[in-house]
Amino acid sequence: MVNPKLKDDLNDHLCEAVLCLKDIEECYQFFEDICTISELKALSQRLEVACMLSDGHTYDDIVEHTGASTATISRVKRCLNYGADGYKIVLARLGNKGGNEDNKNI
Repeated sequence: MVNPKLKDDLNDHLCEAVLCLKDIEECYQFFEDICTISELKALSQRLEVACMLSDGHTYDDIVEHTGASTATISRVKRCLNYGADGYKIVLARLGNKGGNEDNKNI
């Protein structure tokens, strides 16, 4: 169920734009145009935090590997436990593989 506070025509259009991208190269092109480098890095970091939390890593491991603050880790954990299940959907479809295969060795 979509949060009614988020649901509007502009957000629908953004979601449709993401869904129409065909490959990683197109994603890079779109996200480079629509986000600052810092915004894109923050989104990527949150996804990696979600992967690592799902794999059972400790906060210390996650901080060391991703550089995320404990506040960011807590927020992602709260979303995993009580959120809209967006992370869970993506992690399941990705096979819960992190952006860096080295995270399995932490």
